[in-house]
Amino acid sequence: MKHLYRTASLGVALVLFTALTPALADSTATVGGLVNKGLVGVGRIPAAQRDKFGETFGSGSGMSIDTAGWTHDATGYKGSLWLLPDRGYNVVGTTDYRPRLNTIGIEFAPTLPGAAPAAGQQQAGVKATLADTMLLTDDKGADATGLDPLNGVRAASGDMPILPEANGKLALDNEAIVRLPDGSMFISDEYGPNIYRFSADGHLLSATQPPAALVPMRHGAPNFASDNPGPGAAEPDPKDPDTGRQNNQGLEGMAMTPDGKFLIAVLQSAPRQDGGDSPATRQNTRALVYDASDPAHLKLAHEYVVPLPVFKDAKGKTKIAAQSEIVALSDKTFLMLARDSGNGQGLKGDTSLVRQIFVVDVSAATDIAGGAFDAADKPLAPKGVLDPSVTPAKLTPFIDINDKGELGRFGLHNGAPNDKNNLSEKWEAMSVVSVLDPKLPDDYFLFVANDNDFLAQDGFQVGAPYKAEDGANVDTIFLVYQVTLPGLAKK
Repeated sequence: MKHLYRTASLGVALVLFTALTPALADSTATVGGLVNKGLVGVGRIPAAQRDKFGETFGSGSGMSIDTAGWTHDATGYKGSLWLLPDRGYNVVGTTDYRPRLNTIGIEFAPTLPGAAPAAGQQQAGVKATLADTMLLTDDKGADATGLDPLNGVRAASGDMPILPEANGKLALDNEAIVRLPDGSMFISDEYGPNIYRFSADGHLLSATQPPAALVPMRHGAPNFASDNPGPGAAEPDPKDPDTGRQNNQGLEGMAMTPDGKFLIAVLQSAPRQDGGDSPATRQNTRALVYDASDPAHLKLAHEYVVPLPVFKDAKGKTKIAAQSEIVALSDKTFLMLARDSGNGQGLKGDTSLVRQIFVVDVSAATDIAGGAFDAADKPLAPKGVLDPSVTPAKLTPFIDINDKGELGRFGLHNGAPNDKNNLSEKWEAMSVVSVLDPKLPDDYFLFVANDNDFLAQDGFQVGAPYKAEDGANVDTIFLVYQVTLPGLAKK
């Protein structure tokens, strides 16, 4: 079953999106028809969880709910989702962690919007159970790796472009997943930053390289290093790319439009030449919109500038929030999760200043696909100042994940005490599924999950035990919001 979004209806809704955040405090309020009814469920997978390979479970860098298998009865909802970990535990440096995909069984008993969960049940609404883990392999069926590719470049062959490589293996730092009806999937990564297409059993089928402006270059050649060398390896020279995506700032968000026609991928922050060399100027990132009519050969159809949120940190310094995930509503609109860094459970900083979901509208933005700005030598926003010929997308706040009242109903908080109920740093996964209520045909559950960075006290990966620094023991947490997205037709 597919959901087709009526872009005209959403366009009208977006015009009316003013003073949104205060309005959302009232669970009955609507703003142009789009509504955040609030947090309705929370659940956890413990940090100590291990997968079927005996290794510490990696959590939500990307998520895709199986909408076809989602059911509802008197006891609640049941279904499953795919949860994508990234390159493994790498606080000291990257390791030879084999990329994989986790299948999670979900049982969900939502709390009514605005209501308090029953005593002792604040974080029991979502029961998430690890059901299976599948390894991802290269096009020849060989193991891939999470190791930093450093100077490793696999030569182009056939339809495959050049690819990141480490120790002779395809190097992947997975960030987002889109599951297709036939079970195959698109997965985006940081290293390339590429979009990979895998078969239902995890075998690489094809790869799509972004425009030259996003490919990391050092000394005039592609170099996919991210400055996270593995054991005994040297740092790249230079440490940062000259142009292209900044280290660890690849295609963090990706989603398919509800009609299945377009795949949207968004860079985590601006490329190096566009101000991405500084936390204070990395605002102008890019959304790539691909024609997905032939999944084996994605074609860049549109490209837009997306201005990331600007804020002041606790010391008054200007910072730019990073883009962490998207959910496509049409080829012109999508939800985007943006967040700050360095704060949350498991870290020394305890209070986040920005964890927010925005509506992004590109309908009036300049389409730069295939133009001069797609070349590495033509900056779009030198030192962070956007070229005056380019109109960026429009951002409108939708959901404040840090909302004190909403978190408090479920025993969670943002800030001190920095305990297991303080939200962790990296919220990087989102997916939506229908509430399956004929009386609420436009209502959906928006699942949001954190990437816990494998922070555990009894961790085990790549044949060795480990303990995260400073006693960090971070669970995978699911937050579920009920939202109204008008104009979605069921087909």
